[in-house]
Amino acid sequence: MAENKDFILRIITPDRVFYEGKVDMVEFNTTEGQIGVLPGHIPMTVIVKPGVLSIHEEEEVKHAALHAGFSEILPDRITILAEVIEWPDEIDENRAEAARERAENRLSSKTPETDIARAETALARAIARIEVLR
Repeated sequence: MAENKDFILRIITPDRVFYEGKVDMVEFNTTEGQIGVLPGHIPMTVIVKPGVLSIHEEEEVKHAALHAGFSEILPDRITILAEVIEWPDEIDENRAEAARERAENRLSSKTPETDIARAETALARAIARIEVLR
């Protein structure tokens, strides 16, 4: 039996279908760590963590900033339900740098009013945006 060399990736946000097509591999961050998915992967569901999503197509690798969501992984397809995901040309670098600085300042201030989890998430999202631009 011949092995599949590609599978279907579908990324959906609340306001659009961000991506749909055949891919060779997908890499992204989960709450359990970074994952790389190839055709024939065992079925599983994961929680997406902010980071860079890498989409490996036949001759090209595309990158996007993936912020949060869930993913269903099946042997022949992956569906990612994303809160927010952005291509590099949709990201304002100055705004991302400012968000990174704000989050770092909140985390370093250590005031009782600081919501640490929220600041850490904001920092991870800003870093994902900056990394995808580089």
